[in-house]
Amino acid sequence: MEFRAKKGRLDTVLQEQIGGSRNQIERFIKQGNVKVDDKVVKKCGYKLRGEERVSYDIKEFESKDEEYRVDFDIDILYEDDDLLVINKPPFLTVHPAPSVKEATLVDWLKSKNISLSTISGEERHGIVHRIDKQTSGALVIAKNNKVHLGLSKQLEDKSMGRYYLAIIDMPLKESVVVEKSIARNKKNRLKMGVDERGRKAKSAFVKLLLSKDEKNELILAKLYTGRTHQIRVHLKALSRHILGDDLYGFKSKKDKIKRVMLHAYMIYFTHPVSGEKMLIKAPLFEDFVQVLNERFDKEKIDEKIDTKYILGAVDTIC
Repeated sequence: MEFRAKKGRLDTVLQEQIGGSRNQIERFIKQGNVKVDDKVVKKCGYKLRGEERVSYDIKEFESKDEEYRVDFDIDILYEDDDLLVINKPPFLTVHPAPSVKEATLVDWLKSKNISLSTISGEERHGIVHRIDKQTSGALVIAKNNKVHLGLSKQLEDKSMGRYYLAIIDMPLKESVVVEKSIARNKKNRLKMGVDERGRKAKSAFVKLLLSKDEKNELILAKLYTGRTHQIRVHLKALSRHILGDDLYGFKSKKDKIKRVMLHAYMIYFTHPVSGEKMLIKAPLFEDFVQVLNERFDKEKIDEKIDTKYILGAVDTIC
């Protein structure tokens, strides 16, 4: 398809021409599907002077529209006029990127017409912090820029944070605090690694419950810094790995675990507007519960993941 453009931004003009949501148009352009006078343009804000020839494949747009359709829902744990806290499912990417080929958390937020902050840019509306695709759990979303700035400040001064639950392939010798700098792995850009030339990182790992055969362990993790893959990298430095984490060394041909057994269980922060101290728990997902029930004593699990027990366990080491 081809048309003569009127004056304006490429994304705005294209949306008026073929329809679709703003997010769909943004993706379509950034993935190199639109040409202006026979040259591929990937900048959504590209200024059209008027009368340029804009061309695209409508079948390609329709196929991508279907590809990014939001056909799922997400549990909202808390919501008010300023923010919401959601329980992110495993296998859901937080925000769009050129390599992402499916609907994201940001797509879901926009599909619900939820008011979102804009500080993080077009593709990260409302996103104050993130967790990996395979990791599940609590995530806070800012509805306006004032709240976004307030939460970001708390991230920086560590007054906001999360407690994670993880199931590891070998018990820890003892509860421990790890302080090792982290940088991107030079040989594998998908991985991070301990590197004294990297950014400082600090994690606490607390023993919670041994599996029935004493080969695995449910642990609690608390971060004092927010480096990429920090929990996984620091556990690897202890020669331990999270079940399902084949990127950092978990190996078992017989295992049927489909994802990294890591869950952001509780999130704490001070509400930027009301000043209220918030502590919100994100229920475990079915796949995590299944592994717990198969490998651990069911009668002890609830006790070990009780809010008071976890806060007390953290206080003993932190």
